[in-house]
Amino acid sequence: MKVLIVNTSENIGGAAIAAKRLFNALNKNGAEAAMLVRDRQQNNSKAISIGHGIRSKWYFVWERFVIWATNLFSKKELFSVSIANTGMDITQTKYFKEADVIHLHWINQGMLSMKNIYNIIKSGKPVVWTMHDMWPFTGICHYAGDCKKFKSHCNSCPLLLRGNDNDLSHKVFEQKKALFEASNIHFVACSKWLRDTASESSLLSKKFLTNIPNAIDTSIFKKNNKKAVRTKYNLPHDKKLLLFGSMKVSDKRKGYDYLTTACKLLKEQHPELCKEIGVVLLGKNDAPKNNPLPFPVFSMEYISSQEALSDIYNACDLYVTPSLQDNLPNTIMEAMSCGLPCVGFHTGGIPEMIEHLKNGYIAQYKSAQDFANGIYYCLSQSPDNKMGDNARNKVLQEYSESVVARKYIDIYQTAMNSNKKERQ
Repeated sequence: MKVLIVNTSENIGGAAIAAKRLFNALNKNGAEAAMLVRDRQQNNSKAISIGHGIRSKWYFVWERFVIWATNLFSKKELFSVSIANTGMDITQTKYFKEADVIHLHWINQGMLSMKNIYNIIKSGKPVVWTMHDMWPFTGICHYAGDCKKFKSHCNSCPLLLRGNDNDLSHKVFEQKKALFEASNIHFVACSKWLRDTASESSLLSKKFLTNIPNAIDTSIFKKNNKKAVRTKYNLPHDKKLLLFGSMKVSDKRKGYDYLTTACKLLKEQHPELCKEIGVVLLGKNDAPKNNPLPFPVFSMEYISSQEALSDIYNACDLYVTPSLQDNLPNTIMEAMSCGLPCVGFHTGGIPEMIEHLKNGYIAQYKSAQDFANGIYYCLSQSPDNKMGDNARNKVLQEYSESVVARKYIDIYQTAMNSNKKERQ
């Protein structure tokens, strides 16, 4: 079975990392997978780049320009939406022609246009589409927040400065509606939350929908010697280290403000513990200067090496993720695989990963106080508690490469059989 995985990027972003890990998992477990991307980050990688030259850059720029102009040249929400008005025709590549199954992942920002997706469907090859956010079943947004218009029909989009009944969200929603009605795409969500949310949308309510978690290489993300890795990265040995990771710390959806508030409450309410706490920030530290953390901060830039990333998790004592809306975060999976308990809000797919008081703490949504309670609870457990072991065991049972690869191979076979029936 030959599978072509299609994603905008090879390594940058959660969807890219998940797609790359699935690519590796499939090739280790009986399938022959290729990965086609626009942006390849590693010269020695096995990913195939289709995004050579000025044309691919122009596709990205043109889509952003249309959104920017529609929003009266405001940069606000510029990357919160995608309209798929430009992209590349992958159907003429030999990798597409050789594939038995086309597996789409995150294909926005100039990778595939709506017309390109139509051409893929028209080719007659079975298509599986893994949804890493809400974009496949909304008009233009990647996360809808409190908006529920996707359940009936998107229009008057709150992410557009001048949304109306016939705005971009309405037009793209109509394009998706026509596209999906004429297709037999098998949609896969990474979390049960996203699957259930997608089933409420008018676009996908009658489509094949299931959920399969992302895969992780548990031979890389595993427990390691804490003292050794702290020495390696010049991190203090006398602190209990919290880890917060985000591509950009300032990303509002990642909830950094809730983390700072929770830490301030923690310092006020438990001063005896807080003398020992430090915070490791992983990613671009562009946090507002007017809302600092009350504990020593150790900033790490974006780390692409999985081995180095595993080291950082092992250097810390607790992973904290105050994300306000998320699918099935790779970071939680990575932390758990390294034996770290996690604290997160009750939102998205996070409660599917963190089992309250067993391998971490699920805080009441948007409650900085309960988030502080969670940090205190996890750090206060005795050294021989089983939270870290429970976290590792959950990953081995549900997210390991062999488990996830087998589930996807079954979906590919289902899609191929369905495709054969349609042709008969």
